[in-house]
Amino acid sequence: MAYEPAVADGQQIELDPVSRVTGALALHGVAAAGGQVRDAVVSANTYRGYERLLEDRDVRDAIFISSRACGVCGGAHATCSALALEMTFEIRPPQFGITIRNVLSALESLTDHPGHLFVQAGPDFSEPVVRATNPELWTRAEATPAAGHATHGLRRVSDIMTALTRFTGYLYRESLVMSRIAREAYVIMGGKYPHPQTIVPGGISSTVDASDLNLALLRIVKFLDYSRKVAAVWDDVVDFLYAANPRYSEVGAGPANFVDLGMWDDAEAYDGTYENSAAWGEMRWSTPGAVLDGRLQTTNLQEIDTHIEEFVGHSFYEDWVGSGPPLLTVDPIGNPLSPRHPWNKRTLPQPGTPDTRGRHTWSTAPRWRNQPMETGAGARLWITALANKLPNRGFLDPTGRSLRFGMPQAALPEAELEWHVPDTWNALERNRARAYSLVHATLAAYENVLIAFDLARIGGPEAGIFNHYEIPKDHVIGVGYWGGARGYISHHVEVDARVIRNYQIVAPTTFVASPRDGSGAAGPLDQAVMATPSLASQGGSYIDVLRAIRSFDPCMSCATH
Repeated sequence: MAYEPAVADGQQIELDPVSRVTGALALHGVAAAGGQVRDAVVSANTYRGYERLLEDRDVRDAIFISSRACGVCGGAHATCSALALEMTFEIRPPQFGITIRNVLSALESLTDHPGHLFVQAGPDFSEPVVRATNPELWTRAEATPAAGHATHGLRRVSDIMTALTRFTGYLYRESLVMSRIAREAYVIMGGKYPHPQTIVPGGISSTVDASDLNLALLRIVKFLDYSRKVAAVWDDVVDFLYAANPRYSEVGAGPANFVDLGMWDDAEAYDGTYENSAAWGEMRWSTPGAVLDGRLQTTNLQEIDTHIEEFVGHSFYEDWVGSGPPLLTVDPIGNPLSPRHPWNKRTLPQPGTPDTRGRHTWSTAPRWRNQPMETGAGARLWITALANKLPNRGFLDPTGRSLRFGMPQAALPEAELEWHVPDTWNALERNRARAYSLVHATLAAYENVLIAFDLARIGGPEAGIFNHYEIPKDHVIGVGYWGGARGYISHHVEVDARVIRNYQIVAPTTFVASPRDGSGAAGPLDQAVMATPSLASQGGSYIDVLRAIRSFDPCMSCATH
């Protein structure tokens, strides 16, 4: 297996493209003593332009076009767009329609998480890679029993590493099968995946009955055991590496600054209005919030949204600030808005020659209260655990410092799993959090299917799939707050005479792969790369830098929407 050759201190480093990420990502930097990378700059090399494609379109096209912003989480974008239009049209879906959307969103995560853990990030910890870069680790792994053997069936840590091998490894191949099973469940109710056509304002447009729910449930219950197995595998990998060399806690390290909008609405609480969004947001199965330096700042969707700003000083866009008055100076309930808020942003592409000290990327630089923020599985678990506000505790129980998962019996007996807020934040903990997010999504899907069964049995207006609506003819705005497997997604829309005048998307990797902002603060991915030591004993490998990058599961297609 080939790796980058060793370079002298001060020599330029170019990893372009970085493989096993979604989309075109390049890393530019300068070699420093000890193999670290300084002056790291991550670039998104392609422009996709969906925000411009949406301008001047019939507002009913919004969902079908915006979902194409990403081929991996198109369902999440479709749902977020539907939420934005529901706010714009002042409509609320029936409870059954909301619940089925929750199930579909959870199923999308069940298709995505295994791919990250075993197809993209997992091979970095596989037998061929570890043998080539750190043979002493392989020797130690052969002698180390796997603590989770009773759950995942692999006796030694070396067996786990062998199972992580690309193409041939058992865990690699199994992840492909499980992703397929989740997709099958999705299309049973959603009709098509990716880019579902059945997620619409007011609910869903496909007919879902008890037979469909049963077919989906048969597939979801397979994840009750599988998700426990995945969590046990990554607990063993992470704990082994910490014990072998404590400096693995520095690989991909970064501050505990997180932002997330939550997902999976409480069907009784959600009403689609901006005025009540702070209340219905806190009722979600995943709590929205913002965390700075590990401490929870807010769980209020309005407070999260109104403090978002986007900067383009290092991006291939013309700055819209100063070109005219902003659309809004306050939000619909009077909170002040920056000219850099997404409702005020305009997408003005300005291609140029990449310059790592100037403009070099098609990603913007979103910030919350002027801070670079990370989003994703870790953010979702961290916020939900600290907030301790979950109203639906059938299977989930936050404690203020952890999140407990009550696993129903399947082939494995009933058990309780627990994800703890980690002492340090790094690449290994991102992957561990992604594994526990598979458990989280499994239980969200399972519980919402049970709720759907109850709603169908009771009947009445709330057992419908869709509420009709009329499109306003005047000037209106709306916003959708949602998330995908990789984290935070918002869609801000301005509509006039039933035509989209402006449409702005903030996606997970827009945060993660953001360039430096106006104050010079680097984005989370740049920070993580520069914090990473070179721990490969067989010199010349950037494997730890690649582990740091891939731990974020960057989707550059999403970032450059």
